[in-house]
Parts: sequence; structure tokens; C-alpha cells
Amino acid sequence: MESSDLLMVVPTRGRPESIKPIIRAWDQTEARCYLLFAVDDDDERLADYEAVLAAVQRPGVVGYTVGPRRRLAGTLNEVVRLFSPGFKAVGFMGDDHRPRTPGWDSRFAVCLSGGVGVVYGNDLLVGAKFPTAVMMTSDIPRTLGYMCPPGLVHLCLDLVWKDWGEGIGRITYLDDVVIEHLHPANGKAKMDAGYEEANSSERVATDSRAYLDYKENGALADDLVKLKGLL
Repeated sequence: MESSDLLMVVPTRGRPESIKPIIRAWDQTEARCYLLFAVDDDDERLADYEAVLAAVQRPGVVGYTVGPRRRLAGTLNEVVRLFSPGFKAVGFMGDDHRPRTPGWDSRFAVCLSGGVGVVYGNDLLVGAKFPTAVMMTSDIPRTLGYMCPPGLVHLCLDLVWKDWGEGIGRITYLDDVVIEHLHPANGKAKMDAGYEEANSSERVATDSRAYLDYKENGALADDLVKLKGLL
């Protein structure tokens, strides 16, 4: 598997100023992984996104308009369904992540070359605990029919991805590969409407219940049976 076999999806809303720094991170790390920005068609700053993306000259960087708004899980599921058939592996990172390690995508590709699996790097926030940014072989979402289980909206997705990888014994954490998470929790980003919405008490409660339901009432076990069939 090569870096060019990988697709990284970045759902983004209200933050067109994040586009250039992410592309700059791609350039600085000499990444050849394809990069797709997924933008809602009802975003108040859609015109700004379109202007920035229209000016991008780097091969392998594209914008895709999603609509109506599906939130993080819904956006990932749609984009992965549409684009993963063209790639051997597909990943997610937020618009507040920045790859820092040269050749990070090549390391991810090597880890996934052995077949079905999950890989993630050090986000300098939670480290090995769970993958706030992730890459997985495309046969995982194709087999399950989703990258994010139904019922989840924004939170706990990283817990699910770790459950999948650990459940089939095919997950790799690369401590020396940094995909930095610039988040208010570590003082590297300012609180804005997006963070407030994603981390509201209601969102925490709703997504936590959905995750526990998925994990404890048989859906995770069913998914792991399907994924073990790929081994």
C-alpha cells in the first residue's frame, strides 16, 4: 500500500481559515495522501470555503459540498460511502488537526499494508487513549455499511474506532507520528460555536448513551463478527 492509496476526510464548518494551514501541513510533511474537505452547503461561510479551495494548486486536495447538514458522523458516512471504493484506506481528522511528522502517511500505509486494520498517531492531547484522528482500511466501512454507527452524532466515534481495531486485534498506535490536535482542552484553540455545540452537556449525554447502547446491546459484537470475517 502506498500513501497515494489513502484518503483523509476533513469535515469542516465555519472555519475556512483552517484550510490553508492544513494544506501547509501536507506540504511540510511531504504527504501524498489524498485530502478531502467536506463542507456543508448551508454553511454561512460557504463562499469563503469555495474561494480558498478554488485557489488551491496542490494535486490531491479537493473540496466536496455536503448538504443538508449531516453533522460529523453523517458527513463521514456519506463521504466514505462515495469515495472509499477508490482508495485502499480512508481516514478522518478534524479541521483542528495538523500532521507534523514528515512521511506520516507513508507510516500509516505501511501499517495497513498487511490487511484489515486501524492505525493512529499521537495527537499530543490524549495520545494512545483513543484515535481523535484515524486511518483504517476501506474494507472496514464497506463491510459494516458505515464509518460511524447509527445514533452517534459527534462524540465517542474515536472510542468506536478503537473498539473495532482492538476487537479484531489489528490496531497500531504510532507514538512518534504526530497528528497534533489544536483544541481548547489543551489551550491550542479558542472556544467557538463549533466547539460549544460539539461539547455541550446535551451532546455529551446523547452520544454517550448511543455509544453505550452500541457497545452493550449487541451491535458492536455483531460488527466485530463481520470484521473478523475479513481476517
